[in-house]
Amino acid sequence: MTPAADRFTGCLIGQCLGDALGFIVEGQPPAACRNYVETLMKSGGAEKGRRGPFAFGQYSDDSQLARELMRSYAEKGRFDAADYATRIAAIFTENRIVGRGRATEEAALRLAAGVAWEKAGTPPPSAGNGSAMRAGPVGLMFYDDAAALIAAARDQGRITHADPRCSAGAVAIAGAVALAMDDAPLEASAFLGQLADWAGSVDSAMADAVGRLVSWLPLPPDEAVTFISRAGLAEGFRDVWTGISPFVIGSVLWSLYSFLRSPDDYWRSVRTAIAVGGDVDTTAAMTGAIAGARNGLAAIPAGLARRLNDQGTWDYDDLTDLANRVWLLKTGKETP
Repeated sequence: MTPAADRFTGCLIGQCLGDALGFIVEGQPPAACRNYVETLMKSGGAEKGRRGPFAFGQYSDDSQLARELMRSYAEKGRFDAADYATRIAAIFTENRIVGRGRATEEAALRLAAGVAWEKAGTPPPSAGNGSAMRAGPVGLMFYDDAAALIAAARDQGRITHADPRCSAGAVAIAGAVALAMDDAPLEASAFLGQLADWAGSVDSAMADAVGRLVSWLPLPPDEAVTFISRAGLAEGFRDVWTGISPFVIGSVLWSLYSFLRSPDDYWRSVRTAIAVGGDVDTTAAMTGAIAGARNGLAAIPAGLARRLNDQGTWDYDDLTDLANRVWLLKTGKETP
């Protein structure tokens, strides 16, 4: 079945809005993030939030780079890793990035210096979520071709992150977007089983963690986070982050958990992603992309979505136009 155009717009707007909401409290501890969810998000006052010079609506590098991936696809008519790598380098060297990740910036500078995209990725043991955070659009581009989805998610990831756990996380997020667009009732065990299978073609540690998530889904968030935040970490490792850190395994799992706890409720899923604290712009961006693809644009709070922008550019209308362009290109339809 061909997904409706509003699944594509829902995915991109859902990612950007989740990102913008989480960006307000990124890096803050659980108590502060829970308070933000309870006092602003639940009360209808999220638009009052701001971070430094940025009023509510600014989205961060997570969604800037997802947008650039979609722009590359729309302009090239296909996934082109070299073109996307050029765009990553440019947004960093031109100082347009908001909330830059260290590993991604290091790779971007290598790209700008002429290193080939296949060799620019920051090597292990660096295993942040910078490749997974932007992978949602791959699920839109290749929802009907699992092999192509895995290849594109892996390759766009290794432009900046050479650790296979990072590419496998990107496969999991892209795959979740693709599966979420199916109108059939969602069965969590089958959903996670398919993602584990796809991720396992790239990295076994990520696949094992995704497979274990089914046993943690029944737990309430304050209990589930204890297990998810430690998934994939060496015994005895002490994390400086509280809540969910930028480590790719934990952040991907938390995003999947947040979505699967309420797959038919975009707003609730994003609140779950943020309330736990930590790297919540990224977890809310990934959760928002999946939930937006599942529920469509109409399920996303329009008043908040209309405030989206990137430093005064790439606002709601620009983003929806881009998503529609990708839908038209992918489906061969004449109008969305």
